[in-house]
Amino acid sequence: MTDYSGSCLCGTVKFEIEGNFDSFYLCHCQHCQKDTGSAHAANLFSQSAKLTWRAGEDAVISYTLPGTRHTKSFCKVCGSALPNAQIQGLLVVPAGCLDTKISVVPTAHIFTASKAIWDVESDKVPEFPSLPE
Repeated sequence: MTDYSGSCLCGTVKFEIEGNFDSFYLCHCQHCQKDTGSAHAANLFSQSAKLTWRAGEDAVISYTLPGTRHTKSFCKVCGSALPNAQIQGLLVVPAGCLDTKISVVPTAHIFTASKAIWDVESDKVPEFPSLPE
């Protein structure tokens, strides 16, 4: 039984995940800021879920930052972040690559000592349902 499914932006890579997530972290470390181009990464973690590639496994590239455990997997066609199991016994899934809705809410913000200086009081920033005119 598939619990979650996902894909990359261009649709080349498709995958399924069977099992549950143990945690959901919003990571503010400088490595995650660099590889997402954003204030933080939003990653789900599981020590027991199983990942199955359904299409495009040959388009998945993984990069580990030398001297660290920081690993990113992505589609070589469109660059979308994808799940990785590069750390033995741990599946890391970028929340945004899932096509299945998740009911899990973030467990915690981590590495907040590295939080981007401009990432403050985001709840006070105006919101628009689409691109503002």
